Amino acid sequence: MPVFITLEGTEGVGKSTAMAYMQDYLAHHQIPFITTREPGGTPLAEKIRTLLLTKDVEPMSETTELLLMFAARAQHLAQVIKPALAAGKWVLCDRFTDATYAYQGGGRGLPMADIRQLEELVQGTLRPSLTLWLDAPVELGLSRAAARQQLDRFEQEKAVFFDRVRAVYQQRAEAESQRYRRIDASLALEEVQAQIKAVLGRFVAVRTL
Repeated sequence: MPVFITLEGTEGVGKSTAMAYMQDYLAHHQIPFITTREPGGTPLAEKIRTLLLTKDVEPMSETTELLLMFAARAQHLAQVIKPALAAGKWVLCDRFTDATYAYQGGGRGLPMADIRQLEELVQGTLRPSLTLWLDAPVELGLSRAAARQQLDRFEQEKAVFFDRVRAVYQQRAEAESQRYRRIDASLALEEVQAQIKAVLGRFVAVRTL
């Protein structure tokens, strides 16, 4: 049975490292899968990602940002996610629509109702089967992000922006506890991976029966 798993979290929580661990775990269990990311995942969607992450001389309106997110997502779903699921593959995706609720809804303050309307238009009934939310204090995540690379347009936001983002993730985790699993990303790498293994282990056992 194909499964759609998403990985969520604010900046610097270790999503890339967690994704690599999840890939190894599924490969070890001989589960066919693909990995992808948002925004992005296709050549066209990656071009939109560049627009979204690059700080330009022209300020991007919040509504433009939201619509670009869903434009990239529509292409991503049509070209990558839906075909993979139809072929019986599991899909591991670095961020999905929960990030839009958190960043554009929480961070930017755009109406959640607008995001829900676009979600229904673009996705129909498709939703992730499981969402791993890597959670860590905002200050810790931002310090990690600043230490590793040049900051993109989102990473340059102030801590208060990410406080709002994190709060929405928390709200969604509480509201959708059947789908969400919180991973304490402030812990040592081995402890983070142990949490992920515990969640994936139970999920794989049920889904591969």
